[in-house]
Amino acid sequence: MHGLDLRLPRGGRLAVVGPSGVGKSTLAALIAGLVEPWAGEVRVGGAPARAPGAAARRVLIPQEAYVFSGTVGENLCYLRDDPVDDREVLAAADAVGAAALLRRLGGLTAPLVPDALSAGERQLVALVRAYLSPAPVVLLDEAACHLDPAAEARAERAFAARPGGSLVVVAHRAGSARRADRVLVMDGPGTAAGTHEELLAGSALYRDLMGGSDPAGALGDADGVDAVAGPGLAGDGGHVVAYGAVRQVQTAGDLADGGAAGGQ
Repeated sequence: MHGLDLRLPRGGRLAVVGPSGVGKSTLAALIAGLVEPWAGEVRVGGAPARAPGAAARRVLIPQEAYVFSGTVGENLCYLRDDPVDDREVLAAADAVGAAALLRRLGGLTAPLVPDALSAGERQLVALVRAYLSPAPVVLLDEAACHLDPAAEARAERAFAARPGGSLVVVAHRAGSARRADRVLVMDGPGTAAGTHEELLAGSALYRDLMGGSDPAGALGDADGVDAVAGPGLAGDGGHVVAYGAVRQVQTAGDLADGGAAGGQ
C-alpha cells in the first residue's frame, strides 16, 4: 500500500475487499496498531494508533478467534474492566446470534473448554466479547468466516447498530460489501473506494470480485498475512482479540463445524 488516504467517520461501516494476499489483513493490523506504517500515520479516534491508551479505542477479531479456560462469562467479559450485568451479556449474545450457544454451554457460570468448541463457536464467543468491549472501533478480519452467511449477516448488522461504534470488515463474502456504507477495493499499489453501486459502475476488479456470486458468495480465501499477535507481534494488553494472546488458546485441530454454530 502506497499513498493510501482513508478516513472512516464515526459510526461508519467500511468493507475491505481484494484478491488474496493483497494486504487486507495488514491494513486491519495497521488500524489496530499491531504494526507500524513505513510512512505516514494511522489515527484512531483522533490519536495515533500506537499511542498510550490506544488499545481502548479499537478491538480486532481475526479469522482464528481464541477462547481460554475459564467460565463462559469470563471469556465474554474479558475486555471489560468494570462489572458487567448478566442481562447486558445475554443481550449482547442475542444481538450477535450466540444466545443458543450460551444455552448449550450451560450459561455464563458454566466452564468453557476451548477444544470442545468448533471454529465457528469460538468466533461467536469472540464476537460477543468484542460487542461488550468499550472500544468504539471494531475490526472484523474475516471474523465470521466459519459461520454460515445468515449468521455472519446477523453479527455484522449487530455491530453496525452498536451505539457510537464504527465498523471495518475485511470481507469474506460479497454480502459484507453490500451491507457496508462504503467499500475499499485493494489491488496491489492501487485502491478504489465508494459505495457498492459506485464500484460496480467504476471498478473492473470489484465487478470481477462480485461477479457470479450472490450476497452470500465467497470473495476469496484468506490473505495469509499474520496480522494478529503471535510470536512476531507482541500483544497490547488484551484489547486485540488475537490468537495466542492469553491463558489457554484453542487447540490447532478444530472439531468439525457441520454448520451447527451458524444457525444459532
